Amino acid sequence: MEMLYLALALFLLLNLVAGMWRVLRGPTAADRMLAAQLFGTTSVAVLLLLAQAEALAALRDVALIFALLAAVTAVAFVRRAWHERVTQQDHG
Repeated sequence: MEMLYLALALFLLLNLVAGMWRVLRGPTAADRMLAAQLFGTTSVAVLLLLAQAEALAALRDVALIFALLAAVTAVAFVRRAWHERVTQQDHG
């Protein structure tokens, strides 16, 4: 079972490599932010898989912190994007 967890973690890391392409080449800021959210959620999943495979409870704590940071990042991006949109509409 431990090998399955490690294989899934490797698969998710390969997905992160594919997501890096979107961060670098994303046509809009929203595309880049969604890719960054992919990094956050995938890193949480990888940490949880590694915590289960290696029986390290501390990795679960780190995964929880990453999940909280990803949520805060998403809220900050939406607030910033919303503020810029409202400002553009007011001036346009």
